[in-house]
Amino acid sequence: MGKLETERLLLRPLSTDDSGRIEELAGDYDVAKSTLNIPHPYPKGSAIQFIESILSSERNNKIVMFAITEKESQLLIGLINLNLSAPHKRGELAYWVGKEYWGKGYGTEATKVLLEYGFNHLNLNKIFAASFTSNPGSWRIMEKVGLKYEGTLKQHVARFGLFYDLAYYGLLKEEFETESQNANIDK
Repeated sequence: MGKLETERLLLRPLSTDDSGRIEELAGDYDVAKSTLNIPHPYPKGSAIQFIESILSSERNNKIVMFAITEKESQLLIGLINLNLSAPHKRGELAYWVGKEYWGKGYGTEATKVLLEYGFNHLNLNKIFAASFTSNPGSWRIMEKVGLKYEGTLKQHVARFGLFYDLAYYGLLKEEFETESQNANIDK
């Protein structure tokens, strides 16, 4: 797994050196509450185990995860990944960006390049994602990058003592290729 580059971002493999920054950004309650798995409060020192488990899962082809970093500052600003299901040739997209970087288009930029990587390099047939319906920042990214709304699962998950609806979005490789061809024609 190499690095992926966009205009403003470098997506690179995770390193245990990222643990402090991950704890700092993911420790924000507003970031944690927008995800299913980030604990709050974020336990000091636990990002090392998180990173080690991700690196192990990557070796077993269960996941690809990238640190989202700003090219200019070289700071880690979030994480993005695909949870892989090899028998079904699909990946579940997940991401988070530190609160101070919200609303700047970084999530959209990172997601676009990861879709390309998933379809063109991992040869996935489908990429899908779920978002709390109460988190428009997340599902708007999905819409901006071309994922199509597939349905909502009512009160599907519990988080911090409340139940949440999940909106599911997906994109097939053939749809991605058609949209890519049309984008090139429009240029």
